[in-house]
Amino acid sequence: MITGVHTMFYSSDAEGLRFFLRDKLGLRANDIGQGWLIFDLPEADMGVHPADTSGEEGGLSGTADISFYCENIQETVDELKSKGVVFRGEIEDHGYGFVTHFKAPGDFYIQLYQPKYKK
Repeated sequence: MITGVHTMFYSSDAEGLRFFLRDKLGLRANDIGQGWLIFDLPEADMGVHPADTSGEEGGLSGTADISFYCENIQETVDELKSKGVVFRGEIEDHGYGFVTHFKAPGDFYIQLYQPKYKK
């Protein structure tokens, strides 16, 4: 049956994003040819949220979102900043965890959070 999940980013700077994920975030990757890196993610979880028809407080129906989580968000932010990663805003408490966003090649932001729930 299901043995894992494959996630995907679409970026106007795909090569830059691949190197960012490997070199800045430290994700292990396999080069499957011609510079295509497939990342071996260490752990995953998945949530299903109700759609927000306005798009202001969550995603619209039919959309997906990818975020990263960590055990200590302040340490992780400090480490990533030392590698030149740019963050938008401060760390905020969103109830389910502590949240911030970092900029990735292709001009978009990815959520980073420290969950409050048990893993």
